[in-house]
Amino acid sequence: MHNNQRMVVGRRTQSLKLDDNQPSQKRVPVRYRNLGKSQLGGVVFGTTNNTIKECLAKQIFGLPAQHLFYVKNINPGLPLFLFNYSDRKMHGIFEAASPGQMNINPYAFTLDGSEKTHYPAQVQIRVRLQCQPLVEDQFKLIIFDNYYSQTHFWFELDHVQANKLISKLSASAISASSYQPRNTENCTNVFHGLTTGGKEEESEADDSPILTEDFTNSDGSLEKLDAPDVSLHFNGQDKMPEAYVDCKQEKSNEMDFIYKKLRLLALDREHASSSMMQSAVTTDPSDKLDSIHEACDKAQEITEVKNEKDDKGSSESSCQPTFLSQLLQEVQELKVLTAEHTQKIYSLEQKLADKEQEIKQLRNRCMMLESVSNPSLQLPDESATSAHELDLDLSESIFLVGGYDGTLWLPALDLYSPLHDVIKSLKPMNSARAYASAAKLNGQLYIFGGGDGSSWFDTVEVYNPAQDQWTPCPPLNGKKGSLATVTWNDKIFSIGGGDGMECFSAVEMYDINVGRWIPTRSMLQKRFSLAATELNGMIYAVGGFDGNNYLSSAERFDPRDHSWTKIESMSTARGCHSLVVLDEKLYVFGGYDGTTMASNMEIYDPRLCKWMPGDPMNQPRGFSAAAVLKDSIYVIGGVESLSEMVDSVECYKEGEGWKSTSLKAVGRRCFSSAVVLGVD
Repeated sequence: MHNNQRMVVGRRTQSLKLDDNQPSQKRVPVRYRNLGKSQLGGVVFGTTNNTIKECLAKQIFGLPAQHLFYVKNINPGLPLFLFNYSDRKMHGIFEAASPGQMNINPYAFTLDGSEKTHYPAQVQIRVRLQCQPLVEDQFKLIIFDNYYSQTHFWFELDHVQANKLISKLSASAISASSYQPRNTENCTNVFHGLTTGGKEEESEADDSPILTEDFTNSDGSLEKLDAPDVSLHFNGQDKMPEAYVDCKQEKSNEMDFIYKKLRLLALDREHASSSMMQSAVTTDPSDKLDSIHEACDKAQEITEVKNEKDDKGSSESSCQPTFLSQLLQEVQELKVLTAEHTQKIYSLEQKLADKEQEIKQLRNRCMMLESVSNPSLQLPDESATSAHELDLDLSESIFLVGGYDGTLWLPALDLYSPLHDVIKSLKPMNSARAYASAAKLNGQLYIFGGGDGSSWFDTVEVYNPAQDQWTPCPPLNGKKGSLATVTWNDKIFSIGGGDGMECFSAVEMYDINVGRWIPTRSMLQKRFSLAATELNGMIYAVGGFDGNNYLSSAERFDPRDHSWTKIESMSTARGCHSLVVLDEKLYVFGGYDGTTMASNMEIYDPRLCKWMPGDPMNQPRGFSAAAVLKDSIYVIGGVESLSEMVDSVECYKEGEGWKSTSLKAVGRRCFSSAVVLGVD
């Protein structure tokens, strides 16, 4: 039984988080992954064409104050990277030259040093290795788990992501002069060079603030926060330096600033409301909603500051309270309208997808009818990829479930015939699903867990081919993906996987007579991105990722005595690989070894208790779908590297080795599952 896996453990949090137990709590966009200090393998900082020279010249990176949550976990030597929002390129390789802290340079990234920085969560840096920058297509798959929208990603990297990014950048190292910073005499802690007036000495920098996802308005413009955060500590200490003690003038002007800021927010509200409908077609609605909520939350924060000052006896003009009350009422109305608008967009998008599917099916039906009425008319290749009316034999076809096509996460269920090179669309699942596992039982297809690129699932669905219908089943005991499933004796075993924070060794058993998942004996080792299958009444679990390393080990479970035992290890460590049974042997091939995708194959003979080398595939690949059909192994799609998807199919026959085929019906597809339904 083949199981498709994910290369790394993705640690995901929700884009918006609300504590229902605290009604007064504000809705706060989450902009970090909550990685602990030991889990943090690297950090990405943001910049633009206007500020990248200052970042390199002064050898200092910075982020808004709320990012101090993880910037403070940076220690000297930690790998750092610089993402340029202007051209969406990743620069590196840098490393921390100081601990991450607040206000190493309190006036960095400002036009003339006359105001405090809006990016005080800072770290001094040095160049570890100068490399050609990576375009987004080159690094997106490496940090794919960090993307919480089409264009925004979290800046915290785990060790696996950081190492892969370093490896990718190192392949294009350039001369040291290309990143040589200007004005290097100011690379030390510039705080000590400030005058008592609190301004930085004259610098060449003439740049606008670093652009991060936290400060983008709904119309795409950059929002500048001009108010300094005087509540935050400098250099991790409770006491501000003497150069900043005298701030009476600044405080006296703060109320004027608040009033002006609120008026600007009112104008921005009108602009956001009018521009929302114009840009909704081309902009991710979730990004719009996040931006509106951020603006509303900032208005609420400013109001709280004002109320606090009023409680202390600060005087204000009588028009301001009325204005504040009106503004807060309007922003609350805007939140409601925005939520309704977003829901309508999602509904329209779903209807559009359904109509496109209907059009596709009608087009294919017309082509098939034309082919029947005129035998001399040859169907074009693209029509052959979706022969909806073709009556395919289930015993000669492979079910392909879910996955990713390079653009969309797929809810699709397709019946693929390698013999005819046609693919027939069946009723899709209830939601998009990838990194899942599939199994067959009593002539039906079960799909378990997985995710949609933003969250993991505990849901289970079963497909009835006779009725072309999906039915929900009892859920797993926890959300997980990149797991394996095996059918034995009318029971289904869910094995290993992970939930984005932890790799599992746990095993659950589903008994259709009981109607629920029952915990059973765990594996000897944690395995995420493993593969598993059944042979002669034994369940085999092979390879995977334990949270630190990719594994070459394998183990076997005997359901009769309820125990796991180790078997001989493979010669290659691998995860995200394929495992099938052919001629009473286990065939494992492809996958990721922690550095590259593999093409080699190993064969395990349980009678000899030994792994033997097999013929390698013609193309390295992982995240593939694989199945055995009529004494042949078919491996479909997958990825060839961290940025290259595969659209080819290879076929293996014992004694003939692997052969590349001309089959093109499936196209680009990875992270999917494959099952052949037959007699159990």
